[in-house]
Amino acid sequence: MPRHFRTFLALGTAFGLAACANNEAGPPIAPSGGNGTSIAQNAPKVGLILPLSGRFGPIGLRMRDAAKLALSSSGAPVLDVQDSNGPGGAAAAAQVALSHGDALLLGPLTATETAAVAPVAASAGKPVLAFTSDSTQARPGVWVMGLTPEQQVRRMVDAARATGRKTFAAFLPDNPLGHAMAEGLTTACRDAALGAPQIVFHTSDEANIHDGLKTLSNIAARQPTAPAATATDTSPAASGPSAIDPTAAQDASQAVAAAAPPVTTAPAQIAPPPFDALLLADTGLALGQVISALQEDHVDTAQVQIMGPALWKAFDAKLGALHGAWYAAPDARDRNGYVARYKAVYGQAPSPVTDFAYDAGALANVVARSGHVDQAALTRSDGFVGVDGLFRLRPDGHVSRNLAVFQIQRVGGSRIVVPASRDVALRPS
Repeated sequence: MPRHFRTFLALGTAFGLAACANNEAGPPIAPSGGNGTSIAQNAPKVGLILPLSGRFGPIGLRMRDAAKLALSSSGAPVLDVQDSNGPGGAAAAAQVALSHGDALLLGPLTATETAAVAPVAASAGKPVLAFTSDSTQARPGVWVMGLTPEQQVRRMVDAARATGRKTFAAFLPDNPLGHAMAEGLTTACRDAALGAPQIVFHTSDEANIHDGLKTLSNIAARQPTAPAATATDTSPAASGPSAIDPTAAQDASQAVAAAAPPVTTAPAQIAPPPFDALLLADTGLALGQVISALQEDHVDTAQVQIMGPALWKAFDAKLGALHGAWYAAPDARDRNGYVARYKAVYGQAPSPVTDFAYDAGALANVVARSGHVDQAALTRSDGFVGVDGLFRLRPDGHVSRNLAVFQIQRVGGSRIVVPASRDVALRPS
């Protein structure tokens, strides 16, 4: 996977919405190592590995503040903060944290850093709650806390199945995001005992987009031959030779023609596409070209449930042409309490990417108070409730999230049509 996209996945949808111009750090909430503060030797400790300097320093500082907020209650483990942008990178930061006896590691930020930290943590037998959204980094002992394409697709497949959809397809950009969405769709369909989805990838070339969708939608075979136009001849000449004056006959013929309805041909009925649910992943100019191709090939939400990425949430006000389409994302109302608390402490609203750090810190506050963290504590079946709703850590390193399903409206914007589940779970405190 190209490095630039691994970085994109690490930041996920939230990074696209984050406004990080204000980099002022909030007041310290709990003692932290790697930041000029000593650590009590006997207190349970949790390592936090984030960039505190360099290109992603502003993001790391705000995520650090969120984790501190999550661990600010009495009796919470001490947060041992290490800079992944320091000498030796994330792997060296992990080694320092583990040398302090930290019970588990929160972070790092990117997929590349996660790949470097994973073997270090594994050798020490310590779990990692990474902030990347690259699901390929998930493995036993390393959990991917970011909002992944797999989570989004699985939620929409489940919702679409509930409405009777059975035949899934995908028209996706030939890039890492497109392939991640395709893998998520294939897995979700397999797990639901559905047929394998038909998947077509396209380039950014407009002709390639239109040609690819014609193939996927099978538009050539769906268009019937137009029926021949027919009309009933009601003129006097139709009854044989006329005994009336030729001029009168001409006048009568013209009068009948004027009174008769025009000859019309019934519109040809175009058959539906060979799928009843279609997954997309494009944004920007390419999405506009895809929408044009969908209209040209008569693929619409009257017959097909169109689904897309959570990235659409950032600009769904402009997506009225896709009205009826879905995307899966956290319900912003779940964040209200967290946002108010963060603003009260730091004087500014948290960017969405900080949610992952807060959730990881809050989870650590529950499971790491004894200084020992085991697999059973992390993978409890009832899960945890975070700032973006219910989530569960699976033994394979993947994280299941109960996302809401949003539907794009005719005038743009969206509304929730399938709420996130409110199953009982342990709420980190």
